[in-house]
Amino acid sequence: MPALTVIEFNGKEHRIDAEVGKSAMQVVIDAMVPGIMADCGGACSCATCHCYVEAPWATRLPEPVPAEREMLECALDPQPNSRLSCQIRITPHTEGLVIRLPQSQV
Repeated sequence: MPALTVIEFNGKEHRIDAEVGKSAMQVVIDAMVPGIMADCGGACSCATCHCYVEAPWATRLPEPVPAEREMLECALDPQPNSRLSCQIRITPHTEGLVIRLPQSQV
């Protein structure tokens, strides 16, 4: 299983063994890490699973699709490395992925 590191806004780090095929959102929720609400359940129809993808992953992941870009406009404090964690698919190639959670979700 690829490892995913999630950093809460307060700096607390969680290293999680992530199941291939799940979204980063699902992995974070399954691990009970606070900070992701995921109100729409991963349908890319809200921005409550907003996260920041740390370098170098921000450029390694596939580009956000237009629907994700539109939803990111609804996120609080979006940054160039903002993503919806529901749209980040865990693959063997995401080993070492690091995401940070914002101070709050919408």
